[in-house]
Amino acid sequence: MQITAAQIAQLINGVVEGNPSTVITQAGKIESAGPDDVSFLANPKYLNHIYDTQAGIVIVGKDVVFEKPLNTTVIRHPMPYYGFCIVLDTYFNPHQDRQGIHPTAIVAASAQIGENVFIGPYAVVEDNAVISEGAQLYAHVFVGANAKVGKKCILYPGVHLYAECIVGNNCIVHAGTAIGSDGFGFAPTPDGTYAKIPQIGNVIVEDNVEIGANCCLDRATMGSTIIRKGVKLDNLVQIAHNAEIGENTVIAGLSGVAGSTKVGKGCVIGAQVGIVGHITIADGTQIGGQSGIPKSIKEPNQQFIGSPAMPLKEAFKSQVLQRNLPALEERVRELERIIKELKSNK
Repeated sequence: MQITAAQIAQLINGVVEGNPSTVITQAGKIESAGPDDVSFLANPKYLNHIYDTQAGIVIVGKDVVFEKPLNTTVIRHPMPYYGFCIVLDTYFNPHQDRQGIHPTAIVAASAQIGENVFIGPYAVVEDNAVISEGAQLYAHVFVGANAKVGKKCILYPGVHLYAECIVGNNCIVHAGTAIGSDGFGFAPTPDGTYAKIPQIGNVIVEDNVEIGANCCLDRATMGSTIIRKGVKLDNLVQIAHNAEIGENTVIAGLSGVAGSTKVGKGCVIGAQVGIVGHITIADGTQIGGQSGIPKSIKEPNQQFIGSPAMPLKEAFKSQVLQRNLPALEERVRELERIIKELKSNK
């Protein structure tokens, strides 16, 4: 496939600077791209690469100022990374639409299977499950009784969607993820053991959600665990029973949200963050990696880091103080020595 700079500019509503007839056939990183590659420049710290890149086309910000002549055709766009994503999705997306039911798949007679569906080898679809139009279930996917997979969803190999759980339209769930496993609910008994509390709720995943590999989304004890539309979960994320993740929130790998906690809209949660149960996180909250959140965050659009987490500016001040502790200890010891000497002289 040959694509010109003019075609890309039209696709993303960008402005060409250079040769609009420049042709590319693939995509690559700006520092290693060749003449047949389209690349992008979004982070200012990579600006130096624009002067040396061999890329045929580079998508850049609309206000970037270049101090030297360029050897590449640039396309200006207000959000260059997003523009590059559109190019990748349009011309280079490796995903292939598949159709048909593999002969080794087991599909219950009562299941509802939409048009243009793909069900791969050894997949299982149980009674009264719904697989909507254009959905794709790869090998060894399990869809439990009365569960629903929305239109144009992709469930990669080994995804387990337990009974009664719902995945909305245009969702992607990566390999090994379990949606609807039991919540962690056990009641103490008189003899010191624990009785399992039946988890009779479900999980609802709304539209346009992407869930990484080996995530666990626990079904509610009662009611629903809810992943709102547009949420993006990285690999190895744990969402506990009855939690709710707000629209367009992103959560990085190895993070966990405990039971009945409600995370607001548009939050950004870094890797290895732990959030306790039965609290609320305000809309627009940003939490740095390895933070621990022990209580509710009520004011929106704030930044936190640390364990226990504190506002970002306070955390930075605390870090400075921690770095100065050895020197401070020496000063205290010296003052103690001086005081001791003064007392001795008296």
